[in-house]
Amino acid sequence: MDSLSGMTIFVLVAEVHSFATAGRQLGVSASAISKGVARLEEKLGVRLFQRSTRSVSLTPEGTLFLDRCRRILAEIAAAENELASTTASPRGRLRVSLPLVSGLMLPALSAFAHRYPQIELDLDFSDRLVDVIAEGFDAVVRTGELSDSRLLSKRLGSSRFVYVGAPGYFAQRGTPLHPEELTQHACLMHRFPTTGTLEKWPLIRPPSETVIRLTASMTSNHVETLLHMAVQGHGIACLPDFAVQPALESGALQSVLDRWAGSSSTFWVLWPSNRQLSPRVRAFVDFMAENLFPEPNLV
Repeated sequence: MDSLSGMTIFVLVAEVHSFATAGRQLGVSASAISKGVARLEEKLGVRLFQRSTRSVSLTPEGTLFLDRCRRILAEIAAAENELASTTASPRGRLRVSLPLVSGLMLPALSAFAHRYPQIELDLDFSDRLVDVIAEGFDAVVRTGELSDSRLLSKRLGSSRFVYVGAPGYFAQRGTPLHPEELTQHACLMHRFPTTGTLEKWPLIRPPSETVIRLTASMTSNHVETLLHMAVQGHGIACLPDFAVQPALESGALQSVLDRWAGSSSTFWVLWPSNRQLSPRVRAFVDFMAENLFPEPNLV
C-alpha cells in the first residue's frame, strides 16, 4: 500500500509540476508530498525529479517510471470501477468546469442531478481556459478547437449564431438587409471575461469585402444579459441559437441577416486521458452527449 501511495503522489506531482499544488489536491502539506517523493526515491535508489525554487521536472529515470506508474494505477482504478459498477450506481463528488451559458447548461444539469442523486456536483462556471489536470477537474465542457493532448473528448453538439432584435426596435430603427447596414444600428456585444476584448460577429462575407467596424452601444460578458437587453429593444445582438430560440418562437425577438449568419460553435466534454473513466464521469459524459442538444451527436 505504501508503494501505491507513493506512485499516486509521484504521478500527481509529475502532472502538476508542483509539490504545493499536488498537496492542495490531496489535502496535505507540500512538505508531506516532498517527503513522500523522497521516500519513493530512496526506495528505488534513483532521483525522479529535478527540483528548483519554482517548479519540479522529471529526470530521465522519472520519465521512464511515470509511464509504468500510470499504467499500474489505471489498471487498479479499472478494477475498482468494474467492481463498483456492478454493485452500486455512480456516486461521489464530480468537479466540472462549464462555460458561461447557464441557459443551455442548467436544464441538462438539473436532469442529471435527478437521474444521479448520489453524485455531488461541484460546478464552476467560467470562460477561463482551465488546466483540467492541474486544477483537479474531473471533466470540462468547452467550445472551439481542442489542443490539449492530455485530454480525451466527446462531441456534445453544435449551435449557430443568430442576429436578433425586438420587433419594436426594428420598427423604430429599420431592419438591416445587408451587413453593411449594421453600422447604423445599436449593437449589443459580448466581451470575453478573460481578455476584455469584444467578440467579433461571425458574418459570412467574401474576403475581398472591407471589414465592418461596429459600434457597441452596450457590452457584457454575460449571454443572458445581452438576450434580455435585446428583448427590451435596446439593439441588435449576435447570440447562439439555443439562447434565442424561445424568444424567436414567442415573437419577442426576430432574426435578421440570416443568409450571412452561418457560423457555428461546437461543444465538447473533455476529461483527463491518463485516468480510468470512473462511473460518475462516464455517466456525466454519456448523459450530456444525449441531453445537452436535441440533435444526434457524433463521437
